[in-house]
Amino acid sequence: MLGRAPFLRVVAVAAALGLTACSTDEEVYVERPVDELYNQAMDALQTTDYMTAAKLFDEVERQHPYSTWATKAQLMAAYSEYQRNHYDDAIAALDRFIQLHPSHKDTPYAYYLKGLCYYEQISDVQRDQNMTAQAMASFEELVRRYPESKYARDAVLKLDLTRDHLAGKEMSIGRRYLMQGSYLAAINRFKVVVEKYQTTTHVPEALHRLVEAYEALGLVEEARKAAAVLGHNFPGSEWYIDTYELVQGEKIRPEEKKAWYAFW
Repeated sequence: MLGRAPFLRVVAVAAALGLTACSTDEEVYVERPVDELYNQAMDALQTTDYMTAAKLFDEVERQHPYSTWATKAQLMAAYSEYQRNHYDDAIAALDRFIQLHPSHKDTPYAYYLKGLCYYEQISDVQRDQNMTAQAMASFEELVRRYPESKYARDAVLKLDLTRDHLAGKEMSIGRRYLMQGSYLAAINRFKVVVEKYQTTTHVPEALHRLVEAYEALGLVEEARKAAAVLGHNFPGSEWYIDTYELVQGEKIRPEEKKAWYAFW
């Protein structure tokens, strides 16, 4: 028992030293006036120091959670993360803002900014289009909930672009199936474009590709129906000329003027 006391004293001293070391590494918490914190965050934002801005806006809410500044800071923190291209953090912050403040005057902007976070991550049509679908869903929600907001008009324009992009993805897959001879799979893809994305620029080609696929399967009547729809809706398009030649079996375009997009 006599030999144990010195050991305990050593352990106690070591523990004390460890606590001291840890305490020196921790950031000292200092409560500051809300306007001082918010203004400093805005200064950081204006100098494009977005990381500092995001931290300071978070600090506004942490230190003054029930102030009107805290609500503003939540949205500004999300905007700072968006500017840093930290889209996941921005989206999480925006979802939280929308959930906590569904009737706030800035909630339409929160929906819009959330849509932009997805929109700016849209990739080439050869890749996964989950971000495109998420962007479309966010902008549709904005337009549905706040059709008169100043952000709705731009959201509608971006919705047209996202639909066109998703239609482009379907066309890319459909063309690949068509080239491989998987005609039924190709037809399903082209039908999606015609039926779901009928306002996009891809519809004339989708109808032409349907005619090609039906012809390849020997479904002459179905091919003529698709050709008739194309002729009725897009009578002056290059795709209709190609379709007419295919269905009628006669050339009406000079060979040297054959469309550059005849297949790929």
